[in-house]
Amino acid sequence: MDKLRVGVLGATGLVGQVFVDVLARHPWFEVKALAASPGKRGLRYAEAVSWRLEGEPPEAVKDIRLVEPTPAGFSGEGLDIVFSAIPSSVAESVEVELVKSGFTVISNASNMRMERDIPLVVPEINPDHLDLIRIQGKTRGWRGVLVKNPNCSSAILSLPLKPLLDNFGVKRVFVTTLQALSGAGYTGVPSMAILDNIIPYIKREEDKIESEPLKILGKLRRDAIETPGISITATATRVPVLHGHLESVTLELASTPDIEEIKATMAKFRGKPQELNLPTAPRNPLIVLEGEDRPQPRLDRNAGAGMSVTVGRVRKVGSRDDSWYRFLVLGHNLVRGAAGNAVLIAELMLKTGFI
Repeated sequence: MDKLRVGVLGATGLVGQVFVDVLARHPWFEVKALAASPGKRGLRYAEAVSWRLEGEPPEAVKDIRLVEPTPAGFSGEGLDIVFSAIPSSVAESVEVELVKSGFTVISNASNMRMERDIPLVVPEINPDHLDLIRIQGKTRGWRGVLVKNPNCSSAILSLPLKPLLDNFGVKRVFVTTLQALSGAGYTGVPSMAILDNIIPYIKREEDKIESEPLKILGKLRRDAIETPGISITATATRVPVLHGHLESVTLELASTPDIEEIKATMAKFRGKPQELNLPTAPRNPLIVLEGEDRPQPRLDRNAGAGMSVTVGRVRKVGSRDDSWYRFLVLGHNLVRGAAGNAVLIAELMLKTGFI
């Protein structure tokens, strides 16, 4: 097949760099346009970016000159998809302008995630939510399409919740996140604040974790999403780890399965991306680890090329008849929690006729 032409907004930032790195090696997509802040426009990508990943920027993108993130800036490139890694403070105006002009935008920004006609997608969980695109076109009159990527911690948490909800029912969830520094961007947390320390608060993060999984796990009923009756209570913390969000989860199920049944249910979980054998889809979206000291960010964040989520220390709370359980879940916040999930959304959209 001919490769689809793609662009990246916020291409010099940390998530933007992961987008560029993933897309430059992609069998279906070819990077044709990169956009960044005004001071960098006109520069070659290799000149403008302070590359924070291993190695150097991919050869295929080094000489691409940065443009403004507008329909005019992208005109003439014939882009099939625009991936957005720009801050939410500017995303709404920039992204909506592009969508109104006919672009398909898959965005990592937090704005508009919870609006009723905007798909918020983890491809293994809710591929059918892409049907909201049809409603979006009717209600907003947009020529293009806007699809949202979830918050990194929300995406990681939602993956193990999905098979538990489908097989045993989930009533209440308490989650404490230990979030990596890269989730705040390269300059997001000063070294003097985080060294020898844990910061027990991340602005607006807990609200996202408590609301976004409910939309992701909801059922699409005609033109609206019916959310499950789950209560989620979150505490978000920042820890001195480079990559990989670890989450400590305690939850109440509607039934009382044994531990081995819970492990087997999560381990065998697959979704539409695995069925379609999409390039970015991991063979196992959930990997259950048996070691009593796993998962660990340094050891497990790159599982499945960063697209698998690892689960460990699955155990019961209380007596045999109690329906409370605990586990740890870990995911790579820049890959499964950001750029990788967005690329997987694009692959799914292409294979299911939305692109």
